[in-house]
Amino acid sequence: MKPIRKILQTLSPSSLRYQLLSKMLIILSLILVVIGFFQYIVLKDFLYKNEAEQLRGTIMSVPIGALGELADPPGGRERPHFFLVENMSLSLIQEDGTYIDLLENNGLVSPKLSQAELEEIKQNIPVRNRADYHLLKDENGTEQLVLFRPALRNPNRFQNGEGAILQMGVSSAPLQQLLWKQWLTFMLLSAFAIAAGIWIYFSVIKKTLGPLSNIVSSVQTINATNMAYRIPQKQGQEEIDLLSESFNDMLQRLELSFGQEREAKEQMRRFIADASHELRTPLTSVYGYLEVLLRGAAQNPNQLSMALDNMYGETKRVIKLVEELLLLAKLDQAPELELQSTNLTELIRDMKPQLSILAGKRMVTFHLVNDVYANVNPDKIKQVILNLFQNAIQHTDVAQGRIDIRLEVKDSSIHLSVEDNGSGMEKDKLPHVFERFYRIDYSRNREYGGAGLGLSITKAIVEAHHGSVDVVSAPGEGAKFYVCLPMG
Repeated sequence: MKPIRKILQTLSPSSLRYQLLSKMLIILSLILVVIGFFQYIVLKDFLYKNEAEQLRGTIMSVPIGALGELADPPGGRERPHFFLVENMSLSLIQEDGTYIDLLENNGLVSPKLSQAELEEIKQNIPVRNRADYHLLKDENGTEQLVLFRPALRNPNRFQNGEGAILQMGVSSAPLQQLLWKQWLTFMLLSAFAIAAGIWIYFSVIKKTLGPLSNIVSSVQTINATNMAYRIPQKQGQEEIDLLSESFNDMLQRLELSFGQEREAKEQMRRFIADASHELRTPLTSVYGYLEVLLRGAAQNPNQLSMALDNMYGETKRVIKLVEELLLLAKLDQAPELELQSTNLTELIRDMKPQLSILAGKRMVTFHLVNDVYANVNPDKIKQVILNLFQNAIQHTDVAQGRIDIRLEVKDSSIHLSVEDNGSGMEKDKLPHVFERFYRIDYSRNREYGGAGLGLSITKAIVEAHHGSVDVVSAPGEGAKFYVCLPMG
């Protein structure tokens, strides 16, 4: 009992063990009370009916011919004593309702009935069931089980209200004592059953809630530094296994969320550093030219013209960089683009003169499927094509460069690709080409590259059209950018 007492001391009203225990005790107590109540009713009915049958046998054994001598002994003789039972009463009820105690002081006092009750009994005696009996109290307050029988040889005379009645009763105290003994025995057994139930409960609940306690202990050890930890999913209980699986899914989502948050913070840090670097360079250049002009270079027409041209170029770079940053900020907010059904084939054909001028001496070939329609924003798609084309120009030789633009339909989707024969990229750099301000080493020179936002803008525009963009490349084998758009 000590372990149970120790566990009871540690139970909190809000704990699952306490609530299960309290509800189990309430249910068990109610079941035992109901069982005890019905057992008491059934046992009482059985005992009283059995006693009534025994009493009926006794009252039926009284000889009718001797009742006259019992009621009025001849010659003033003393009334004979046939029944010497202390817990029994026997009376002869005459037609006028007068009671004659046949046992005198040798038994119990017979309960007295009113005239109306006697008339009702006279009417029911011929048709009464053998198991019928009455529970009456005598003048001393003793409850008796009472039976009646006719005191005449012809019981049908009772139907006319004639004839005397023989009343016999027996004390119900022994039956009550037996019932209370049975009830006390049942209560003791019920208390033992409840105590045994509590002991069994703690043995079962410890094993049943063990996996849940293990989950709680595991959860308490998880923090931001060990999000990769997972709870064992197979613990032998379906509900606990589902809980473990759900919790592991949540941990996986949290781990992914924390990873994305760390990555986003790192990208933001790099973005701020790169944006600051990209803006500082032209601004520093403009500041330097202004300082030179203020020192007297403005008086020299050649130096003035050179400074203004350089300042103009750097200013254009700053404006373009700011515009690209603003565009990326708008695209990050998941804007709703104004889409319209567009013939992509004709859109690219209309761009041929512009692309040829940008390509210079590079060879540009077009492989276009006729009448490819899609719901797109034409201006944004043009920007995607220009960004991919300019990226190809930056990484191909001026004279030996070759750029292929292909438009086709595959698997119920539109595929647009721009392929070049440039220097290509290493495999470890491919996942970063669409990051903001990312430039491979040989494009860091301002002569060959911009700020590194073109491909980021391309990816944002394509994803805003519910499409995808990817790249395939290898060192020395050029690069091929794929754009996949849904059919219009």
